Amino acid sequence: MAQSLEPVEVSIQTLRPLLFAGVPLLVLLVGGATFFLAGRALRPVEAIRRRVAGIDAEQLGQRVPVPSARDEVGRLAETMNGMLDRLEFSAAAQRRFVSDASHELRSPLATVRTTMEVAQVHPEITDWPALTQVVLDESGRMQSLVSDMLLLARSDEGGLQLRRTEVDLDDLCEQEVARLRRLGVTVSAEIHPVRVVGDADRLARVLRNLSDNAARHAATSVRLHLRAEGHDAVLDVSDDGPGIPQDQRARVFERFVRLDESRTRTSGGTGLGLPIVQQIVQAHGGSVSVLDGPEGGALLRVMLPLPAGRP
Repeated sequence: MAQSLEPVEVSIQTLRPLLFAGVPLLVLLVGGATFFLAGRALRPVEAIRRRVAGIDAEQLGQRVPVPSARDEVGRLAETMNGMLDRLEFSAAAQRRFVSDASHELRSPLATVRTTMEVAQVHPEITDWPALTQVVLDESGRMQSLVSDMLLLARSDEGGLQLRRTEVDLDDLCEQEVARLRRLGVTVSAEIHPVRVVGDADRLARVLRNLSDNAARHAATSVRLHLRAEGHDAVLDVSDDGPGIPQDQRARVFERFVRLDESRTRTSGGTGLGLPIVQQIVQAHGGSVSVLDGPEGGALLRVMLPLPAGRP
């Protein structure tokens, strides 16, 4: 059964030089191919990196190149472009907000400064009680504007902080109707008992903004209608004014928007009332929309969820 190992030894002696020469060459070949293929595969990633490195706050309109291959890298590029779209929109909205706020504050400041300068030059003919009233009115307007802007800024940063309790909406509506009538506004009301869970102060702000907006545009009267429908509390505030065109109804919830450009800032409000209404209502899980009013004017409808288990 004995057998010589000489053929095996010869084979090993023959194979050893080939391995010594071939294995390093094979490693180099595989390494080079891997480097080339990996570099080619990562080339779109490097293009994305270079483009992103060159984008700053003044160049948010740029977009990263999207490779033709619909793989993970392509989806990454599309995701980054979507993020840049959102950043550009947010930055544009912020710049527009700052510009509009500056423009709004300029008017009362200019009024106060002009009034005081005239009084300083001609103190002997100045009606000091009237001057005091002008300064108080304009400073009150600036205070209201700054308060509205701070509320919207807090909402943009992290949402409105609500102190949630059970709120009788019918009581808030009755109070608002009484306030409007004290101001001389003709109001018709149909108010049914409705209770929701929310922030009473914020919801009162919603009612005040809606009723002030309706009173500002009404020809003769304002109407409030509160009821429960299904799982929602429904509040309608309408007027008999000119109404809001269909193609402009989304714009009324944009900040500093006045549909009637000829309206003065004093009579036309700050342009923040309805955006604040929308923010507060959405923070309560509800919605606000613009419809045609029964008297021919605009109807703003607020829908708030009723508490679970409540009619």
